[in-house]
Amino acid sequence: MLNFSARVFYLSIMTFAVIKTGGKQYKVREGGQFLVEKLNQPVGAEFDFEEILLIGNSGAENTKIGAPLVEGAKVRARVLGHIKGKKEIVFKYKPKTRYKKKKGHRQPYTRVEILKITA
Repeated sequence: MLNFSARVFYLSIMTFAVIKTGGKQYKVREGGQFLVEKLNQPVGAEFDFEEILLIGNSGAENTKIGAPLVEGAKVRARVLGHIKGKKEIVFKYKPKTRYKKKKGHRQPYTRVEILKITA
């Protein structure tokens, strides 16, 4: 555990980025792991997220806001694995007609780890 002064210094230099992938936006940090919509990358592959909307640190200085994208910015990531989400039940029912259908769906996701954020 970091003491208070070390924590404040660490948070002030920690960079983050807002990326867009799979129609969603994610706030990511170096070393962080998160789930995104399925990517067509093999496990262990390194790749770049090209659509970077914002790069900054915990302070307001040195923040770059894209219009709509930040020029020349990249976020390097590694694929850790492919998984499926929990099962969602889709149930269709129409009264008085003996019509009912039950179907399940599991959304595929990719777990990625952020390696480096460059502006």
